[in-house]
Amino acid sequence: MKVIGLTLAGVAVAALAGCTGERMTVARGVRVERVFGPQQPGRYKHPASITELAGGDLYIAYYGGSGEYADDTAVYGSRKPRGRSRWTSPVVISDTPRGQAGNPVVWQAPDGLVWLFYVTRHGPTWSSSRIRARISSDGARTWSPSFVIADEEGMMVRSHPIVLADGDYLLGVYRETGHDREFVAADTCSLFLRYHPATGRWTATNPIRSRLGNLQPAVAALTDNYLVCYCRRGGGYEPRSDGFLVRAESRDGGRTWSDGRDSGLPNPNSAADFLRLRNGHLLLVFNDSLDRRSPLTAALSIDDDCTYPYRLDLVRGPDAYAYPSVIQTRDGLIHMVFTSGERTIVNHAVFDEQVVLGGRRRR
Repeated sequence: MKVIGLTLAGVAVAALAGCTGERMTVARGVRVERVFGPQQPGRYKHPASITELAGGDLYIAYYGGSGEYADDTAVYGSRKPRGRSRWTSPVVISDTPRGQAGNPVVWQAPDGLVWLFYVTRHGPTWSSSRIRARISSDGARTWSPSFVIADEEGMMVRSHPIVLADGDYLLGVYRETGHDREFVAADTCSLFLRYHPATGRWTATNPIRSRLGNLQPAVAALTDNYLVCYCRRGGGYEPRSDGFLVRAESRDGGRTWSDGRDSGLPNPNSAADFLRLRNGHLLLVFNDSLDRRSPLTAALSIDDDCTYPYRLDLVRGPDAYAYPSVIQTRDGLIHMVFTSGERTIVNHAVFDEQVVLGGRRRR
């Protein structure tokens, strides 16, 4: 689908052609394209993950089917070759006959292997999930057989791993409990799986506990030893005045974690992403609202997570703009994928850090 940009009061109004009638307002300096709509395979598309491959190609993975809890869900992949303007048609890269697929995360490790993490659901709710993975040694063109990395019931994944100072990988995961599709139980907790490349073994950290429960941790390393993560809050989806992103920290290189505390940043029970840019600044992308998944906002810290004075509503409008997956590519640009159109549309946004620095400043 094409994006039609119009200038209005300092923002670009992007009218996205298509059957949903969706209309979003996009901040000036941010480019948004609709990558996949309802007509592409897997009408339901939520969430999506993006990575840059070694040769400069971009790669998106999403899970799709006829609905969130449908029996026909699978993980799809698509590539945007370097220098090209079009994404390839989505193809199934993981299908699970005895369980429903969800929440893919695609990421290329320093050794060149591309990891695909995803979950398989074995019951009526996500609390029956396990985490599985596949590996590609040829740039996400073919994949290994699927294998389990977390077999405890309720284990799920959402955000990219990071590489630690000692070369280990740290993958944010969570254990969702309860069997209510409209409520995240208070004992739902985040934790991390640490991968040791030399041994091929995964080890788990302690769980992060918090007031309402928390899930979907996104992590950044500020120093070799000091790490911070932001998590989606638990509870229901009804409006509430005390729903915030949950923050936790590690002082020993990600081996142990503090309890989760309310950050003061609003969260309507929706995913966020967190990224340390190459210049050391921290980028947090979240729904800056207590009760809606709009706007989708970028917040920037230039003082090591002490404050986030620079804010920019990347997109806003009547729809839900949710589940951001954010990377910084080799050219310094920031790429983000997110879903909209009642979870039938995958969008790709591109912007520069300077666009956020030029946004409204808050104390």
